[in-house]
Amino acid sequence: MALDLSMFNRFAVNFQAGDIIFCEHEPGDNFYLIQSGRVQIIKIIDDLEKIIDILQPGEIFGEMAILEEAPRSASAVALDTVKALEFNRENFEILMKGTPAIALKLLKLFTKRIYDQKRRFLILTLDDPQAKIADVFLMLAETQTGNDESVNQRVFMATAEDIAHWAGVSPVTSKKILNQFASQRRLEIFPDKIVVRNINDFARFVNSKRRSQVSE
Repeated sequence: MALDLSMFNRFAVNFQAGDIIFCEHEPGDNFYLIQSGRVQIIKIIDDLEKIIDILQPGEIFGEMAILEEAPRSASAVALDTVKALEFNRENFEILMKGTPAIALKLLKLFTKRIYDQKRRFLILTLDDPQAKIADVFLMLAETQTGNDESVNQRVFMATAEDIAHWAGVSPVTSKKILNQFASQRRLEIFPDKIVVRNINDFARFVNSKRRSQVSE
């Protein structure tokens, strides 16, 4: 989604690779829209540092500081040299009032980002790596449109490395678990896609793991 935000270049900020943009739990009153470079979102889970997202140009982060007046839920680190637009409450209101078409697009981005973050956090709360991998496919299925709900097979244009990133596991672990699922005939692995034979099978599997965690 290309947003013409040239009129807001006075709000541009720059970060070098490795710069900490903000830290988890600290207060925040601004958010960022990436113009160039990538930003890594990191969260501490069970005393371990987990990469939960790598954001690209055109994506936003830190928006919960504006929407919920909440402390930062994760840390943001510049992965490359990053140029971004920094918005706080004051200039965000200027943006909202002065350019409603752009504001509407940003609000849609907000909505999607909030859903994505909460959905991916649910994956990371699972203890079982197999359940995490299965839940990634459930997450991807939720974003697909035009599927016939009576057909359980799903095709995902993703690689083992993509699945590892979304599940918060290493590529080696991802490949091992995907091969296990393939040997069980639950999915097929191709160079550029993965075909899940029965998405409802994965839904039952993940739900059973969540219930067992709650009962422990």
